[in-house]
Amino acid sequence: MGNTVLVTGASGLLGRQVQRVFHLDGWTAIGTGLNRINPPEVIKLDILDPKGIERVLDEVKPAAVVHCAANRFPDKCDSDPEAAKRLNVDSSRSLAEATTSRGIFLIYISTDYVFSGAQRQAPYKTTSATDPPNTYGQTKLDGEKAVLEVASKSSAKNKVVVLRVPVLYGSCDEPSDSAVNVLMSQLWTSQKVQEGEPKIKVDDWALRFPTNTSDVGRVCRDITKLYTSSSNTDKDLPTLLQFSSEDQMTKWEICKTFADIMGLPLDGLEPFKPEEPPKDGVKRPYDCHLDTSTLKELGIDVSTVDFRTWWRREVGAFR
Repeated sequence: MGNTVLVTGASGLLGRQVQRVFHLDGWTAIGTGLNRINPPEVIKLDILDPKGIERVLDEVKPAAVVHCAANRFPDKCDSDPEAAKRLNVDSSRSLAEATTSRGIFLIYISTDYVFSGAQRQAPYKTTSATDPPNTYGQTKLDGEKAVLEVASKSSAKNKVVVLRVPVLYGSCDEPSDSAVNVLMSQLWTSQKVQEGEPKIKVDDWALRFPTNTSDVGRVCRDITKLYTSSSNTDKDLPTLLQFSSEDQMTKWEICKTFADIMGLPLDGLEPFKPEEPPKDGVKRPYDCHLDTSTLKELGIDVSTVDFRTWWRREVGAFR
């Protein structure tokens, strides 16, 4: 099969960086997407089509697949749970069936939203009880169960791994692709708020651990190398892994960091603490901090780029 990796959702926030990290490491890194196609680096694949999945795998012949494609927007998942299930669960099961039957290693990207995020429960270990607070978290948890069940039934040892990650940020086409990047846009929008007009409210309650997509890409690469190494064939490696930065911030604190970097006032923004539980809208967790000890035990580097340093470099801030 050679040193080839296939990355689903490669035109998205995480997928493009995962593909980039593998490419820079000397892999033949092929991405798939439904939109923003750029052959031969990113080829078209409707991940909802099982036959299409098989066709692409047989054409590319990867040693590994990193499955980044997902409906990862909680509001969209709540508004159309059936569509979320098809993408996050059914397509993931089809992909796992296709990879395991071909002896291809699979990483399924999951989320910290598989946990309730209730106060005083974090940090969550891989063995902690799951209790998703919303449809997004539930479909991603069901996707976890689906791919691991496929591996178990086919006795595919060390061929399927779940990697849970928190809220992500990084280089992207549209700020709305990231719940972190979009806060920079909100800061700029707030500069137009006139005196007497309502300010833009920013959550200063829920704790988040924003993690850079390039760091996730590096971890995916290191996991792939470890699990596909011939020296580990007979070992019982863990099937559930978690990766997160330790940069704890509320969205308001993120906005304050952005304002400091950009030299902009916060006058058009104001912090607020939402009702808990909310009377309407999608329920968000308070703190889903992920414990990364399983990765550390495997000898995988869990360090991350400093949040402020990355953003200063990204925006060219020389203040």
